[in-house]
Amino acid sequence: MIVHPYSRPRRLRKSEAIRSLVQENQISACDFIVPLFFMDGENCKEEISSMPGYFRFTLDLLLQEVKECYELGLRSVLLFAKVPDELKDNTGTESLNPDGLMQRAIKAIKEFHPEMYVMTDVALDPYSSNGHDGIVEDGEIINDISVEILGEMALSHAQAGADMVAPSDMMDGRIGFIREVLEENEFPNVGIMAYSVKYASCFYGPFRDALDSAPGFGDKKTYQMDPANAEEGLRECALDIQEGADIIMVKPGMPYLDMVRMVSDKFEVPVAAYQVSGEYSMMHAAAEKGWLNLEEAMLESIIGFKRAGASLIASYFAKDIAKLLKK
Repeated sequence: MIVHPYSRPRRLRKSEAIRSLVQENQISACDFIVPLFFMDGENCKEEISSMPGYFRFTLDLLLQEVKECYELGLRSVLLFAKVPDELKDNTGTESLNPDGLMQRAIKAIKEFHPEMYVMTDVALDPYSSNGHDGIVEDGEIINDISVEILGEMALSHAQAGADMVAPSDMMDGRIGFIREVLEENEFPNVGIMAYSVKYASCFYGPFRDALDSAPGFGDKKTYQMDPANAEEGLRECALDIQEGADIIMVKPGMPYLDMVRMVSDKFEVPVAAYQVSGEYSMMHAAAEKGWLNLEEAMLESIIGFKRAGASLIASYFAKDIAKLLKK
């Protein structure tokens, strides 16, 4: 006797038309946050050696890049400044300069492309002579003094016109302090995207090349999370939301999709995931070897973020995917 199953899931996979109709997750250009690196100078862009096809821009060319992103349907950028070594010190003095590189970039973008939503990195490591996310005393990263500087930095970004600040440092209590500083200085509508679940990961290497921000000694394990921990990440999210975070982030992305799902299921705020530099670079490296198709790999990885529950995705593939979606 031949068995004829009544339930045949393959019926809904028969053609592109039916697959599109029943697709559970779809990618849109509006899902993305575009990380952008910039530097001092004029009319120059430098490819980041460990991130094929990704660049640092001088401010004049950064404006062109932002314009191109917007024309592709991308609506948010996340800014990272590469600070010259001579401006770095232990307390990140340059980070508070109202005419500093970050502040000038924010003002320029909001003047020439006011419709673009501007997020800014708030952390000391790009400005630190020690390459750490906080002030260093006797080989220790000091939490509370660092938080005070992060609050001042966030305020300077708000004063320059930032729509949202994104503290990536993982110091305890910094979200509440930044929220208080913004409120007290009449910036109640400037948002906070908290890097709530940020792991001490090996996947950040190319990013540190991009900003020349590798730690000068030791590692970041005393403030970034242990990759073995999950419940700790949920506690971090709960604290950040209580302190005033508008969006919470999981970083890195692909190795921690379980955390994206757990955070998305537990909390009723938008969840961002960061597809970090190491994820970007390893896919490029495998594609260069002919081991995978880059377009298919990047699209599949982004669907993974969406399926796991990410509302927003920071990715170095954002422009490439937006171009594909335009087709």
